[in-house]
Amino acid sequence: MRSKGLFHVDTEVLVPFFDVDMLNVVWHGHYVKYLEVARCALLDQLDHNYMQMREAGYAWPVIDLQLRYVRGAVFGQRLNVRASLVEWENRLKINYLITDAHTGERLTRAMTVQVAVEIASHEMQLVSPQVFIDAVQRVLQ
Repeated sequence: MRSKGLFHVDTEVLVPFFDVDMLNVVWHGHYVKYLEVARCALLDQLDHNYMQMREAGYAWPVIDLQLRYVRGAVFGQRLNVRASLVEWENRLKINYLITDAHTGERLTRAMTVQVAVEIASHEMQLVSPQVFIDAVQRVLQ
């Protein structure tokens, strides 16, 4: 069973016209953008967003991305994108659930994994930086 995580943030996204194809369905690649919106909201709630990560000396590239499409979203549809923090001590793993904001119907499931890379040396870290672990622990307490 997919872990729901210890902390989550819900973000609403309104599907814009420029994200849909000629059949009025969201092109599959745009879902990654919706995940990023939710991930940024989650990091903001942790009070350790991408700007703070960079100031701490680390970049956090996505190294793994998985998407499972159940039903296509359409133009004008309101989506709820839930980002759930699953792992943070050695890597940043987030599970996502995209649902219709009105009906709750599941549309897409996803998962991303990011790792810390020290900006100065370009070395991947095998353990998350303590500053990030501290930020997560403050929210979980």
